[in-house]
Amino acid sequence: MTDTLDPKITAEPANAGSDQNVTRQQQPAPAVVHPSLVPPALKRRIPKVSDLAPLMQFKKPEFSKTARLKRASTIWELRDMAKRRTPQAPFDYTDGAAEEEITLRRARQAFQDIEFRPGILRDVSRIDLRTEILGKESRLPFGIAPTGFTRMMQSEGEYAGSQAAEAAGIPYTLSTMGTASIEDVATAAPNGRNWFQLYLWTDRDRSLELIERAAKAGNDTLMVTVDTAVAGARLRDVRNGMTIPPALTIKTVLDASYRPAWWFNFLTHEPLTFASLSRYTGTVADLINSMFDPTLTYEDLDWLRETWKGKLVVKGIQTVEDARRVVDHGADGIILSNHGGRQLDRAPIPFHLLPEVTTALKADNSEAAVILDTGIMSGADIVAALALGADFALIGRAYLYGLMAGGREGVDRTIQILEKDMTRTMALLGVSKVEDLNPDHVRLLQR
Repeated sequence: MTDTLDPKITAEPANAGSDQNVTRQQQPAPAVVHPSLVPPALKRRIPKVSDLAPLMQFKKPEFSKTARLKRASTIWELRDMAKRRTPQAPFDYTDGAAEEEITLRRARQAFQDIEFRPGILRDVSRIDLRTEILGKESRLPFGIAPTGFTRMMQSEGEYAGSQAAEAAGIPYTLSTMGTASIEDVATAAPNGRNWFQLYLWTDRDRSLELIERAAKAGNDTLMVTVDTAVAGARLRDVRNGMTIPPALTIKTVLDASYRPAWWFNFLTHEPLTFASLSRYTGTVADLINSMFDPTLTYEDLDWLRETWKGKLVVKGIQTVEDARRVVDHGADGIILSNHGGRQLDRAPIPFHLLPEVTTALKADNSEAAVILDTGIMSGADIVAALALGADFALIGRAYLYGLMAGGREGVDRTIQILEKDMTRTMALLGVSKVEDLNPDHVRLLQR
Protein backbone atom coordinates (compact mmCIF):
# COMPACT_ATOMS: atom_id res chain seq x y z
CA MET A 1 0.00 0.00 0.00
CA THR A 2 1.37 3.39 -0.96
CA ASP A 3 1.00 6.67 0.85
CA THR A 4 -0.88 9.42 -0.97
CA LEU A 5 -0.79 13.11 -0.27
CA ASP A 6 -3.95 15.02 0.47
CA PRO A 7 -4.31 17.44 -2.40
CA LYS A 8 -5.24 20.20 0.11
CA ILE A 9 -1.82 19.92 1.72
CA THR A 10 0.95 21.71 -0.04
CA ALA A 11 4.62 21.70 0.68
CA GLU A 12 5.90 24.51 2.93
CA PRO A 13 9.07 26.43 2.30
CA ALA A 14 12.05 25.23 4.22
CA ASN A 15 12.14 28.37 6.33
CA ALA A 16 8.42 28.52 7.06
CA GLY A 17 9.05 28.45 10.80
CA SER A 18 11.13 31.58 10.74
CA ASP A 19 9.70 34.35 12.91
CA GLN A 20 11.64 36.82 10.84
CA ASN A 21 9.69 35.93 7.67
CA VAL A 22 6.34 36.02 9.45
CA THR A 23 7.16 39.42 10.89
CA ARG A 24 8.27 40.67 7.49
CA GLN A 25 5.03 39.51 5.89
CA GLN A 26 2.91 41.21 8.58
CA GLN A 27 4.60 44.60 8.41
CA PRO A 28 2.53 47.16 6.54
CA ALA A 29 4.08 49.12 3.77
CA PRO A 30 5.27 52.57 4.85
CA ALA A 31 2.73 55.27 4.22
CA VAL A 32 3.58 57.72 1.50
CA VAL A 33 2.24 61.22 2.06
CA HIS A 34 1.99 63.43 -0.96
CA PRO A 35 3.99 66.65 -0.41
CA SER A 36 0.89 68.73 -1.05
CA LEU A 37 -0.78 67.15 2.03
CA VAL A 38 2.00 68.05 4.51
CA PRO A 39 0.91 70.97 6.80
CA PRO A 40 2.95 74.12 6.13
CA ALA A 41 4.24 74.16 9.72
CA LEU A 42 5.83 70.73 9.23
CA LYS A 43 7.61 71.43 5.93
CA ARG A 44 11.38 71.62 6.23
CA ARG A 45 12.97 75.02 5.71
CA ILE A 46 16.11 76.93 6.52
CA PRO A 47 15.58 78.94 9.72
CA LYS A 48 15.48 82.70 9.41
CA VAL A 49 17.50 85.00 11.61
CA SER A 50 14.27 86.72 12.66
CA ASP A 51 12.97 83.34 13.90
CA LEU A 52 16.09 82.69 15.97
CA ALA A 53 16.31 86.13 17.57
CA PRO A 54 13.57 85.58 20.21
CA LEU A 55 15.28 82.32 21.23
CA MET A 56 18.66 83.95 21.68
CA GLN A 57 17.65 86.46 24.38
CA PHE A 58 19.84 85.21 27.22
CA LYS A 59 18.81 86.38 30.67
CA LYS A 60 21.47 88.39 32.44
CA PRO A 61 22.70 86.51 35.54
CA GLU A 62 21.59 88.09 38.82
CA PHE A 63 23.54 87.51 42.02
CA SER A 64 21.83 89.89 44.43
CA LYS A 65 20.19 88.69 47.63
CA THR A 66 16.80 89.75 46.30
CA ALA A 67 17.24 87.71 43.11
CA ARG A 68 18.52 84.72 45.04
CA LEU A 69 15.54 84.74 47.42
CA LYS A 70 13.10 85.22 44.57
CA ARG A 71 14.30 81.95 43.06
CA ALA A 72 13.06 80.09 46.14
CA SER A 73 9.57 78.74 45.48
CA THR A 74 9.19 76.64 48.63
CA ILE A 75 10.17 76.76 52.29
CA TRP A 76 12.38 73.72 51.63
CA GLU A 77 14.38 75.76 49.12
CA LEU A 78 14.80 78.53 51.69
CA ARG A 79 16.02 75.86 54.09
CA ASP A 80 18.67 74.79 51.58
CA MET A 81 19.82 78.40 51.27
CA ALA A 82 19.86 78.78 55.05
CA LYS A 83 22.02 75.69 55.47
CA ARG A 84 24.59 76.99 53.02
CA ARG A 85 24.82 80.38 54.70
CA THR A 86 24.71 79.45 58.41
CA PRO A 87 27.29 77.68 60.59
CA GLN A 88 26.31 74.19 61.62
CA ALA A 89 25.64 74.85 65.31
CA PRO A 90 23.01 77.61 64.90
CA PHE A 91 21.51 75.91 61.85
CA ASP A 92 21.14 72.62 63.74
CA TYR A 93 19.70 74.44 66.74
CA THR A 94 16.90 75.61 64.43
CA ASP A 95 16.56 72.54 62.27
CA GLY A 96 16.91 69.86 64.93
CA ALA A 97 14.58 68.32 67.49
CA ALA A 98 14.81 66.11 70.56
CA GLU A 99 16.45 62.69 70.76
CA GLU A 100 15.81 60.72 67.53
CA GLU A 101 13.68 63.54 66.07
CA ILE A 102 10.78 61.14 65.57
CA THR A 103 8.19 63.71 66.62
CA LEU A 104 9.33 66.28 64.07
CA ARG A 105 9.31 63.76 61.22
CA ARG A 106 5.85 62.54 62.21
CA ALA A 107 4.52 66.09 62.44
CA ARG A 108 5.65 66.87 58.91
CA GLN A 109 4.45 63.51 57.63
CA ALA A 110 1.01 64.17 59.13
CA PHE A 111 0.46 67.04 56.70
CA GLN A 112 1.50 64.83 53.79
CA ASP A 113 -0.87 62.05 54.80
CA ILE A 114 -3.99 63.93 53.77
CA GLU A 115 -6.18 64.11 50.72
CA PHE A 116 -7.71 67.41 49.69
CA ARG A 117 -11.29 67.16 48.44
CA PRO A 118 -11.94 70.03 46.03
CA GLY A 119 -15.30 71.45 45.05
CA ILE A 120 -15.86 72.59 41.47
CA LEU A 121 -17.79 75.37 39.73
CA ARG A 122 -17.24 77.87 42.54
CA ASP A 123 -16.34 81.51 42.04
CA VAL A 124 -12.73 81.75 43.23
CA SER A 125 -11.76 84.85 41.29
CA ARG A 126 -10.91 86.52 44.60
CA ILE A 127 -9.39 84.70 47.58
CA ASP A 128 -9.75 86.38 50.98
CA LEU A 129 -7.22 85.12 53.52
CA ARG A 130 -8.22 87.50 56.31
CA THR A 131 -9.33 86.07 59.63
CA GLU A 132 -9.99 87.18 63.19
CA ILE A 133 -7.82 85.89 65.99
CA LEU A 134 -8.10 86.79 69.67
CA GLY A 135 -10.31 89.77 68.99
CA LYS A 136 -8.43 91.40 66.12
CA GLU A 137 -8.13 90.91 62.38
CA SER A 138 -5.08 89.32 60.81
CA ARG A 139 -4.51 89.73 57.07
CA LEU A 140 -3.33 86.12 56.89
CA PRO A 141 -4.39 83.16 59.06
CA PHE A 142 -0.95 82.61 60.53
CA GLY A 143 1.57 84.47 62.65
CA ILE A 144 5.19 84.14 63.72
CA ALA A 145 5.85 81.84 66.65
CA PRO A 146 8.23 82.67 69.52
CA THR A 147 11.78 81.51 68.90
CA GLY A 148 14.77 81.79 71.21
CA PHE A 149 18.27 83.07 70.44
CA THR A 150 17.02 84.40 67.11
CA ARG A 151 19.89 86.82 66.41
CA MET A 152 22.20 83.83 66.66
CA MET A 153 20.60 82.41 63.50
CA GLN A 154 21.06 85.71 61.65
CA SER A 155 22.01 89.06 63.09
CA GLU A 156 18.76 90.86 62.16
CA GLY A 157 16.87 88.35 64.31
CA GLU A 158 13.70 89.58 66.03
CA TYR A 159 13.93 92.93 64.29
CA ALA A 160 13.52 91.27 60.90
CA GLY A 161 10.72 89.02 62.13
CA SER A 162 8.68 91.74 63.82
CA GLN A 163 9.04 94.18 60.92
CA ALA A 164 8.13 91.54 58.33
CA ALA A 165 5.07 90.59 60.38
CA GLU A 166 4.08 94.25 60.71
CA ALA A 167 4.34 94.71 56.94
CA ALA A 168 2.30 91.56 56.30
CA GLY A 169 -0.40 92.46 58.82
CA ILE A 170 0.10 89.38 61.01
CA PRO A 171 1.04 88.87 64.69
CA TYR A 172 4.62 88.51 65.83
CA THR A 173 5.53 86.73 69.09
CA LEU A 174 8.67 87.64 71.02
CA SER A 175 10.13 84.86 73.15
CA THR A 176 11.33 85.19 76.71
CA MET A 177 14.53 83.70 75.26
CA GLY A 178 14.61 86.22 72.42
CA THR A 179 17.70 88.30 71.68
CA ALA A 180 15.99 91.68 71.43
CA SER A 181 14.18 93.37 74.28
CA ILE A 182 10.43 93.84 74.55
CA GLU A 183 10.91 97.58 74.21
CA ASP A 184 13.25 97.32 71.20
CA VAL A 185 10.81 95.13 69.29
CA ALA A 186 7.99 97.56 70.03
CA THR A 187 10.17 100.38 68.68
CA ALA A 188 11.19 98.39 65.59
CA ALA A 189 7.57 97.50 64.73
CA PRO A 190 5.45 100.22 66.35
CA ASN A 191 2.38 99.50 64.24
CA GLY A 192 2.65 95.72 64.42
CA ARG A 193 0.56 93.38 66.51
CA ASN A 194 3.13 92.19 69.03
CA TRP A 195 2.58 89.28 71.41
CA PHE A 196 4.87 88.16 74.21
CA GLN A 197 5.69 84.56 75.11
CA LEU A 198 6.39 83.87 78.77
CA TYR A 199 8.27 81.11 80.54
CA LEU A 200 7.40 81.22 84.21
CA TRP A 201 10.52 81.29 86.34
CA THR A 202 11.14 80.17 89.85
CA ASP A 203 11.56 83.89 90.60
CA ARG A 204 7.96 85.15 90.36
CA ASP A 205 8.98 88.76 90.83
CA ARG A 206 11.01 88.63 87.64
CA SER A 207 8.10 87.01 85.81
CA LEU A 208 5.83 89.80 87.02
CA GLU A 209 8.34 92.38 85.82
CA LEU A 210 8.25 90.85 82.34
CA ILE A 211 4.46 90.82 82.27
CA GLU A 212 4.34 94.50 83.21
CA ARG A 213 6.95 95.39 80.59
CA ALA A 214 4.99 93.50 77.91
CA ALA A 215 1.77 95.32 78.79
CA LYS A 216 3.49 98.71 78.87
CA ALA A 217 5.05 98.06 75.42
CA GLY A 218 1.60 97.45 73.92
CA ASN A 219 1.54 93.65 73.65
CA ASP A 220 -2.11 92.60 73.58
CA THR A 221 -1.57 88.84 74.05
CA LEU A 222 0.46 86.87 76.57
CA MET A 223 1.45 83.37 75.51
CA VAL A 224 2.56 81.14 78.38
CA THR A 225 4.51 78.01 77.43
CA VAL A 226 3.88 75.00 79.68
CA ASP A 227 5.84 72.11 78.14
CA THR A 228 9.33 72.94 79.41
CA ALA A 229 9.49 71.60 82.97
CA VAL A 230 12.97 70.44 81.97
CA ALA A 231 14.97 70.79 78.77
CA GLY A 232 14.51 68.21 76.03
CA ALA A 233 17.49 66.14 74.88
CA ARG A 234 18.45 68.04 71.75
CA LEU A 235 21.28 65.83 70.64
CA ARG A 236 22.43 67.90 67.69
CA ASP A 237 23.21 70.72 70.12
CA VAL A 238 25.13 68.32 72.36
CA ARG A 239 27.19 67.03 69.44
CA ASN A 240 27.88 70.56 68.19
CA GLY A 241 28.90 71.78 71.65
CA MET A 242 26.22 74.46 71.30
CA THR A 243 26.68 77.32 73.77
CA ILE A 244 25.30 80.82 74.23
CA PRO A 245 27.05 82.79 72.84
CA PRO A 246 28.63 80.54 70.17
CA ALA A 247 32.16 79.59 71.18
CA LEU A 248 35.08 79.84 68.80
CA THR A 249 36.72 76.42 68.45
CA ILE A 250 38.81 74.88 65.70
CA LYS A 251 35.62 73.41 64.27
CA THR A 252 33.74 76.72 64.30
CA VAL A 253 36.67 78.59 62.79
CA LEU A 254 36.81 76.09 59.92
CA ASP A 255 33.04 76.34 59.58
CA ALA A 256 33.37 80.12 59.36
CA SER A 257 35.54 79.86 56.27
CA TYR A 258 32.50 78.69 54.33
CA ARG A 259 30.09 81.24 55.88
CA PRO A 260 32.04 84.50 56.10
CA ALA A 261 28.93 86.71 55.87
CA TRP A 262 27.39 85.14 58.99
CA TRP A 263 30.55 85.59 61.04
CA PHE A 264 31.10 89.14 59.77
CA ASN A 265 27.57 90.08 60.86
CA PHE A 266 27.91 88.26 64.16
CA LEU A 267 31.24 89.85 65.09
CA THR A 268 30.40 93.39 63.95
CA HIS A 269 26.99 93.74 65.63
CA GLU A 270 26.10 94.05 69.29
CA PRO A 271 26.79 90.80 71.22
CA LEU A 272 23.85 88.52 71.88
CA THR A 273 21.70 89.57 74.81
CA PHE A 274 18.26 88.38 75.85
CA ALA A 275 14.86 89.96 75.97
CA SER A 276 14.38 88.98 79.56
CA LEU A 277 17.64 87.73 81.04
CA SER A 278 20.89 89.18 82.18
CA ARG A 279 23.87 88.16 80.09
CA TYR A 280 24.27 84.37 80.19
CA THR A 281 27.05 82.01 79.19
CA GLY A 282 26.48 78.27 78.99
CA THR A 283 24.45 75.60 77.22
CA VAL A 284 20.81 76.05 76.30
CA ALA A 285 19.78 73.03 78.36
CA ASP A 286 21.58 74.32 81.46
CA LEU A 287 19.87 77.68 81.09
CA ILE A 288 16.41 76.13 80.88
CA ASN A 289 17.02 73.79 83.78
CA SER A 290 18.35 76.54 86.02
CA MET A 291 15.81 79.26 85.24
CA PHE A 292 12.46 77.59 84.52
CA ASP A 293 10.10 76.40 87.21
CA PRO A 294 9.37 72.62 87.17
CA THR A 295 6.72 73.02 89.90
CA LEU A 296 4.12 74.82 87.77
CA THR A 297 0.48 73.95 88.44
CA TYR A 298 -2.93 75.25 87.49
CA GLU A 299 -2.73 77.63 90.44
CA ASP A 300 0.04 79.45 88.57
CA LEU A 301 -2.22 79.72 85.55
CA ASP A 302 -4.91 81.23 87.79
CA TRP A 303 -2.33 83.77 89.02
CA LEU A 304 -1.46 84.69 85.44
CA ARG A 305 -5.11 85.10 84.55
CA GLU A 306 -5.59 87.50 87.44
CA THR A 307 -2.38 89.41 86.66
CA TRP A 308 -2.58 89.76 82.89
CA LYS A 309 -5.47 91.90 81.60
CA GLY A 310 -5.07 91.14 77.91
CA LYS A 311 -5.63 87.92 75.98
CA LEU A 312 -4.06 84.84 77.58
CA VAL A 313 -3.01 81.86 75.47
CA VAL A 314 -1.50 78.59 76.72
CA LYS A 315 1.10 76.96 74.46
CA GLY A 316 2.07 73.30 74.69
CA ILE A 317 -1.33 71.58 74.86
CA GLN A 318 -1.03 67.91 73.88
CA THR A 319 -4.20 66.24 75.22
CA VAL A 320 -7.93 66.92 74.99
CA GLU A 321 -8.20 66.95 78.78
CA ASP A 322 -5.57 69.67 79.18
CA ALA A 323 -7.18 71.73 76.43
CA ARG A 324 -10.48 71.72 78.29
CA ARG A 325 -8.91 72.38 81.63
CA VAL A 326 -6.84 75.44 80.68
CA VAL A 327 -9.92 76.96 79.08
CA ASP A 328 -11.81 76.34 82.34
CA HIS A 329 -9.02 78.23 84.11
CA GLY A 330 -9.51 81.30 81.97
CA ALA A 331 -7.38 80.85 78.84
CA ASP A 332 -8.67 82.77 75.82
CA GLY A 333 -6.92 80.37 73.50
CA ILE A 334 -4.81 77.24 73.32
CA ILE A 335 -1.89 76.32 71.13
CA LEU A 336 -1.68 72.69 70.14
CA SER A 337 2.07 72.26 70.13
CA ASN A 338 4.77 69.78 71.07
CA HIS A 339 7.40 72.53 70.94
CA GLY A 340 8.35 71.63 67.40
CA GLY A 341 9.40 68.16 68.55
CA ARG A 342 12.13 69.75 70.68
CA GLN A 343 11.01 68.54 74.10
CA LEU A 344 9.44 65.06 74.40
CA ASP A 345 10.20 62.76 71.48
CA ARG A 346 7.22 60.64 70.37
CA ALA A 347 4.87 63.32 71.69
CA PRO A 348 1.35 63.66 70.24
CA ILE A 349 1.16 65.31 66.82
CA PRO A 350 -0.84 68.56 66.97
CA PHE A 351 -2.42 68.04 63.53
CA HIS A 352 -3.67 64.59 64.58
CA LEU A 353 -4.98 65.98 67.87
CA LEU A 354 -6.77 68.90 66.24
CA PRO A 355 -10.14 67.26 65.34
CA GLU A 356 -10.56 65.79 68.84
CA VAL A 357 -9.83 69.07 70.56
CA THR A 358 -12.09 71.18 68.38
CA THR A 359 -14.92 68.66 68.82
CA ALA A 360 -14.47 68.66 72.60
CA LEU A 361 -14.37 72.45 72.92
CA LYS A 362 -17.37 72.81 70.66
CA ALA A 363 -19.27 70.38 72.88
CA ASP A 364 -18.38 72.64 75.84
CA ASN A 365 -19.69 75.68 73.92
CA SER A 366 -16.24 77.20 74.28
CA GLU A 367 -15.20 80.21 72.25
CA ALA A 368 -11.50 79.73 72.98
CA ALA A 369 -9.23 80.10 69.96
CA VAL A 370 -7.50 76.95 68.75
CA ILE A 371 -4.05 77.65 67.31
CA LEU A 372 -1.69 75.05 65.87
CA ASP A 373 2.04 74.85 65.27
CA THR A 374 4.72 72.21 64.54
CA GLY A 375 5.53 70.70 61.15
CA ILE A 376 4.20 73.49 58.93
CA MET A 377 6.29 73.82 55.77
CA SER A 378 3.78 75.11 53.20
CA GLY A 379 0.64 77.15 52.82
CA ALA A 380 -1.22 73.94 51.98
CA ASP A 381 -0.34 72.68 55.47
CA ILE A 382 -1.99 75.77 56.96
CA VAL A 383 -5.09 75.33 54.79
CA ALA A 384 -5.39 71.72 55.95
CA ALA A 385 -5.17 72.80 59.61
CA LEU A 386 -7.81 75.48 59.13
CA ALA A 387 -10.10 72.99 57.40
CA LEU A 388 -9.83 70.58 60.33
CA GLY A 389 -10.86 73.26 62.80
CA ALA A 390 -7.85 75.42 63.69
CA ASP A 391 -8.55 79.13 63.95
CA PHE A 392 -4.95 80.12 63.32
CA ALA A 393 -1.45 78.75 62.82
CA LEU A 394 2.04 79.75 63.94
CA ILE A 395 5.25 79.27 61.98
CA GLY A 396 8.63 78.81 63.65
CA ARG A 397 11.23 76.96 61.61
CA ALA A 398 9.71 78.16 58.33
CA TYR A 399 10.30 81.76 59.35
CA LEU A 400 13.80 81.05 60.67
CA TYR A 401 14.82 79.36 57.41
CA GLY A 402 13.90 82.57 55.61
CA LEU A 403 15.74 84.65 58.20
CA MET A 404 18.93 82.60 57.82
CA ALA A 405 18.61 82.64 54.03
CA GLY A 406 18.37 86.42 53.75
CA GLY A 407 17.55 88.42 56.87
CA ARG A 408 14.44 90.62 56.68
CA GLU A 409 14.03 89.95 52.95
CA GLY A 410 14.16 86.22 53.67
CA VAL A 411 11.35 86.49 56.22
CA ASP A 412 9.32 88.50 53.72
CA ARG A 413 9.92 85.74 51.19
CA THR A 414 8.73 83.09 53.65
CA ILE A 415 5.46 84.95 54.13
CA GLN A 416 5.07 85.48 50.38
CA ILE A 417 5.57 81.78 49.65
CA LEU A 418 3.04 80.71 52.28
CA GLU A 419 0.50 83.29 51.12
CA LYS A 420 0.86 82.21 47.49
CA ASP A 421 0.54 78.54 48.49
CA MET A 422 -2.63 79.24 50.46
CA THR A 423 -4.21 81.33 47.71
CA ARG A 424 -3.59 78.64 45.11
CA THR A 425 -4.70 75.77 47.36
CA MET A 426 -7.94 77.46 48.35
CA ALA A 427 -8.75 78.36 44.74
CA LEU A 428 -8.21 74.75 43.68
CA LEU A 429 -10.40 73.60 46.57
CA GLY A 430 -13.17 75.91 45.39
CA VAL A 431 -13.01 78.04 48.55
CA SER A 432 -12.78 81.83 48.48
CA LYS A 433 -12.78 82.65 52.23
CA VAL A 434 -11.03 81.16 55.24
CA GLU A 435 -14.27 80.74 57.18
CA ASP A 436 -15.64 78.50 54.40
CA LEU A 437 -12.99 75.84 54.96
CA ASN A 438 -14.38 72.80 56.79
CA PRO A 439 -13.53 69.12 57.47
CA ASP A 440 -15.20 68.07 54.22
CA HIS A 441 -12.24 69.58 52.37
CA VAL A 442 -9.68 67.23 53.95
CA ARG A 443 -9.51 63.48 54.42
CA LEU A 444 -6.88 61.91 56.67
CA LEU A 445 -5.26 58.97 54.94
CA GLN A 446 -4.41 55.80 56.84
CA ARG A 447 -0.80 54.67 56.81
